[in-house]
Amino acid sequence: MNPINQAAQELWNAQKAQKMIPPVRELITATDIDAAYAVQQINIQHRIDQGEKVVGKKIGLTSFAVQKQLGVDQPDYGILFESMQIENGEKLPYSDLMQPKAEAEIAFVMRNDLDGDIDITDLIDAIDYASASIEIVGSRIENWNIRITDTIADNASASHFVLGKKKMNIEELDLERCSMTMTKNGAVVSEGIGSACMDNPLNAALWLAKTMAKNGTPLKAGEILLSGALGPMVPIESGDHFEATIEGLGNVSITVQ
Repeated sequence: MNPINQAAQELWNAQKAQKMIPPVRELITATDIDAAYAVQQINIQHRIDQGEKVVGKKIGLTSFAVQKQLGVDQPDYGILFESMQIENGEKLPYSDLMQPKAEAEIAFVMRNDLDGDIDITDLIDAIDYASASIEIVGSRIENWNIRITDTIADNASASHFVLGKKKMNIEELDLERCSMTMTKNGAVVSEGIGSACMDNPLNAALWLAKTMAKNGTPLKAGEILLSGALGPMVPIESGDHFEATIEGLGNVSITVQ
């Protein structure tokens, strides 16, 4: 079995068995980003073949500090499935998660397909609305011992997400300066601002739109984009209740038990 197929199989088995594995960079190297996306695509296709529905994309590594830490100069992306979405205020079984952490971010929902030579104006015109969101990230790699190729291969460490009920026209928001506060069981555990996400969450969304168009898999109307964390990730324990408030977008919450 070649290293790409082996890495994909090990990640697939890890998810099914809910058992962490050593870093897959030992198979595909720590720097071969194309190989990492090839691994990701194999398991995305497995899920589609099993009947799962793609509902959007997530953008990771949108903090310049984290990019520097991992030795990269760009974010990464993963695929969102319908099975990952939890309704606002609902409960999620802890047993469904692997080494979970929560982060608050802004979600964009597309009004139109977005293909071709895309600029920021095209992106803004194609976005239907923005919502507050909490993303739960998880890792099949033991102890979160990841480098860039590990997380890309692992579908950008995607796990679950929840969107707030408030839907806002992005032109009515100050996406760069909007403040974020996230609480865990009532105590503030993460704070941030829109500019923490590549100076503006729209910069992350534009990177994704350009990347997907270049890959021949352009963003589609109705897709959800999770644009990246506005503050630090927070570990999740069974029984935790998280609520995030983003200026202009209201709040969003989820309970894990």
